[in-house]
Amino acid sequence: MTIVGIDVAKDKHDCYIVNSDGEVLAEVFTIPNDQIGFNLLFQKLQSVAPDLSKVKVGLEATGHYSYNLLGFLLDKGLHTYVINPLHTNLYRKADSLRRTKTDPIDAHTIAGMIMSNVDLTSYTAKSYHNEKLKSLTRYRFDKVRERAKLKSSVARLVNILFPELEKLVPTLHMSSVYALLSEFPGAKQIASCHLTRLVHLLSASSKGQYKRNKAIEIREAARSSIGSVMPAKSLELKHTIHLIEVLSEEIDEIETLIREIMDENPSPILSIPGISYRMGAMILAEIGDFTRFNSPDQILAYAGLSPSTYQSGKLANAYPHMEKRGSRYLRYALFNATKYVCNWDPSFAAYLAKKRAEGKHYNVAISHAAKKLIRVICALQKSGKPYCPAT
Repeated sequence: MTIVGIDVAKDKHDCYIVNSDGEVLAEVFTIPNDQIGFNLLFQKLQSVAPDLSKVKVGLEATGHYSYNLLGFLLDKGLHTYVINPLHTNLYRKADSLRRTKTDPIDAHTIAGMIMSNVDLTSYTAKSYHNEKLKSLTRYRFDKVRERAKLKSSVARLVNILFPELEKLVPTLHMSSVYALLSEFPGAKQIASCHLTRLVHLLSASSKGQYKRNKAIEIREAARSSIGSVMPAKSLELKHTIHLIEVLSEEIDEIETLIREIMDENPSPILSIPGISYRMGAMILAEIGDFTRFNSPDQILAYAGLSPSTYQSGKLANAYPHMEKRGSRYLRYALFNATKYVCNWDPSFAAYLAKKRAEGKHYNVAISHAAKKLIRVICALQKSGKPYCPAT
């Protein structure tokens, strides 16, 4: 076998080629991160390894910096391994006590990991193309978090400008309230507006739910409000609501595209009660190719949901904490999907109740249910059959 270790960077990549007997075929050389560099690497491989089916290429998971090179290697049909930087860091430390880290050393380290036959699974074309769904689900995740922060700002500003409003509506974050505050961002503005205009605004934005009585109630509360008159805060409120509405439109567009991708490749995990397109897509995107994992426990470890362990002599940790390493997106999706599944599926609800009866904290009980959910998801993906609730 011919082993290639590549240390990926933004503008260049350091490559090292060795065979399985330890003979160096090419000392560390640097290629630019462009088409010329990629072709140079491929020509070098052809010159030292005529049979490309016996070539193994390893590189670190460095996010978007490795994406283009990874696609090039897969298109050439090379067996490619994407390695967690935590693994390479630990492997390098085990190899030497010196605190030395350079790009050439990292290329050597990656090649050494491939040669040592550690438990690595080659990256597939399916995993590479799965990046489209992963990119969308992560993009949606960031947008939703951004919108949540803005919603907190709306609540803060309303508490300053018109604190009584929160008690008059089910929630501040509804279209009728946003329409009201966009035009009248403060108690003083609402108190002085014409009743006919207020009635029309609320009726149109709430689709007839709020009528004249609600408009009178809100205006009377505004006239006796303790809210401050602060033009700067009113302007901030208007702009914040506008940003939320723009983000909501963007999120809807992202979710539409996610749904289209999911419909093209339907998954049986969507048949589990409580798993929607949103959480289901994120779970599938983060796991990618299920064949990369030998067991559900490996997926749990990848998500960082497995408990940490520490034992030395007679000392053992009495309360192991969740590791929280790996994909935080997968951890978020599994944890939240489990909550919904426990609400909708009787068997999961009973399992959660059992763990709670054992005295476990709610979050700990949910983590146990998440382990059960992962086992179910793996079984469904393997069989291709829809979920059948336990009787």
